[in-house]
Amino acid sequence: MRARVVYESMFGNTATIAEAIAEGLGAHATVELLDVTTAAQLPEPTVDLLVVGGPTHVFGLSWPRTRRDAATRTNTPVAVETGIREWLDSALPVPEGAHAAAFGTKAAHPRWLPGSAAHGIGRRLRGLGYQLVGEPTDFLVDAMTGPLTAGEADRARRWGEQLARIELERGAHYG
Repeated sequence: MRARVVYESMFGNTATIAEAIAEGLGAHATVELLDVTTAAQLPEPTVDLLVVGGPTHVFGLSWPRTRRDAATRTNTPVAVETGIREWLDSALPVPEGAHAAAFGTKAAHPRWLPGSAAHGIGRRLRGLGYQLVGEPTDFLVDAMTGPLTAGEADRARRWGEQLARIELERGAHYG
């Protein structure tokens, strides 16, 4: 099985989650881990499972405006023009039966805070024709810039393993 994990990250938290998911998938798959800027420069993925994730900004996927704001809060370079939203909006429809999964990161506090990048990504993936493997999943950070809430990287690793097992149980013929 071949999988591609594409992520957007401002402060490194979503990147850490993406790496953990890729590690979990890697127990059963050949995995390619790409930040969205790199993925945008490549052809459409020809993989068995596409996993896409990003941070929750203003209750959903980031925008250039919210990425510019994030760039003022870190010394790490932040890609402002291309995020998961733009990458998915420019994607071509996929062949019937293509599989994908969606994840996001969001603030753990306050717990009642609505919105989820994972759910927005899931809607866009379904709109492109992907069949989602499981529900879009959020991983928590303690504050806007992090760190990840304790145990979230391990949970992401287990989630990646679960995605791989689901795909393998579907009886797909992977070579």
